[in-house]
Amino acid sequence: MPASSQTRELRANPAFMVLLAARTISMLGMSFAPVALAFGILALPGADAGTLSIVLAAQTIPLVVFMLVGGVIADRHPRALVLRWGQAFTAVAWAAVGVMLLFGNPPLWLLCTAAAVAGMAGATAYPALSGIIPDVVPAHLLQDGNAWLSMGASAARFAGLVASGAVVVWLGGGWAMVVAGALYLIAAVLSGFLPRGGSLARPEESPLRQLRDGWGEFRSRQWLFICVLQWAVMLMVLQASQGVLGPVVAKAELGGAAGWTFVLAGEALGAILGVAIAMVWRPRRPIFVATLLTFGAAAPQLLLGFGAPLWIVVAAAFFMGIGFDLFGVLWMTTMQHEVPPESLSRVASYDALGSLMLGPIGLLLAGPAATLFGPHLALIGTGTISIGTTLFALAFPEVRRLRARTVAADEVAEAA
Repeated sequence: MPASSQTRELRANPAFMVLLAARTISMLGMSFAPVALAFGILALPGADAGTLSIVLAAQTIPLVVFMLVGGVIADRHPRALVLRWGQAFTAVAWAAVGVMLLFGNPPLWLLCTAAAVAGMAGATAYPALSGIIPDVVPAHLLQDGNAWLSMGASAARFAGLVASGAVVVWLGGGWAMVVAGALYLIAAVLSGFLPRGGSLARPEESPLRQLRDGWGEFRSRQWLFICVLQWAVMLMVLQASQGVLGPVVAKAELGGAAGWTFVLAGEALGAILGVAIAMVWRPRRPIFVATLLTFGAAAPQLLLGFGAPLWIVVAAAFFMGIGFDLFGVLWMTTMQHEVPPESLSRVASYDALGSLMLGPIGLLLAGPAATLFGPHLALIGTGTISIGTTLFALAFPEVRRLRARTVAADEVAEAA
C-alpha cells in the first residue's frame, strides 16, 4: 500500500487522531522538564550536581519500581482510562515543582516527593500507551502509526526544548515547570475522548499470575531480552550524562541553559528526520538495524568529555536523535507484531523496567563521579560503556537475524 494511502487511512481514524494529539501534547510537556528541572534545581541556593542527582533519582526510582504494576493495571483495565489518569497525576506533580521553585527555596524532601509522584504516574501511563496503539491502529498500519506518533513526539520535543530554554532564560525554571504541568493536563483531557474499550487480560486471573505470564512472554524472545539488557546499561550512562554531567559541563563552558538547550534541540531535530526515514524504510532485519543505530549514543558523551565545541556536540546529538527515533519505531512495531495483544502492556512494562532499572544508579553516581574524576573524564567513561553495550547486543543471533513480520494480504483486506 502506498505511503500516501496509509496516511489517508490513519487520518480517517478518529481514535488515532485523538491519540496522536494527546501523545504530542504530553511530549511537549515532557520536553519542558529536562532543561527546566536541571537549571531550576541548580539555581537554588546551595544546590549542586549532587542535589540534582537526588531529585532526578527520586523521579526515576518510582518509575522503575512501579512499572510492572502499571503493566498489569493497563492489561486489566481500559488503557485509555489508565493513560488519562497517568497524565493527570503527572500534570499535578510538575505544576507543584514549578510552584515550589517560584516561591522561594523549597526543602529537598518536598521536591523529591513531587518528583516521585511524576515517576509513579509515568509508570502507569507508559504501558497503557504501548498497549493502546494496536487497539486503535490496524496491524498493516502499525509502523506508519508508530512513525506518526513518534513524529508528533519528536516535533513536540524540539518545540518544547526551544520554548523551555527561552522560558528558563527569561523567566526561570519554575514557570517552565508550570507550563509542563498545564500541557500534561491538556493531554489528559484529550485522552478522555479515546474509546474506553475493555480489558484484554482475563480479570479472573490474579495480578501475580498475570505478571508471571507476562514474564514468560518476555523471556521467551532472545532479541527482546538481550536488547533490554543492553538498554539497561546504556540508559544508565545516558541518564548520568544527559541528566547531570552534560548540564554541569554546559553551565561551566557552553553557555548554561541556552547551550544545553541547543544540544537537546539538535537531538530532537534528528529524531524528526529519523521518524521520517521510518515512514518509508522497512528493513528486513529491523532489530539488527535498530541495534546498529545505537552506536551513535556514545558520540555526544565522548565529545563533551573531550571538550569539543558546542556546534560539534549539537551535530553529534542530531545524528543520535536520528538513530534513537528510528530505533524506537522499529522496536515498537516489532514488539507489537511479535507479542500477543493481551500481554502487550505487561511485556512493555518488563521492557521499560529492564531498560530503566539502572537509571537511578547512573543519576546517583553522576554527582560523585563529577566530583571525584571531573565531569569530562566521567563523560568519556559513559561514552565508552555505551559502545560496549551495543557490541554486547550484536553478539546474539536473534538480534542479528530476526526478520520483519509481513502482514498477510487477507489481514490487510480485513482491516480495510
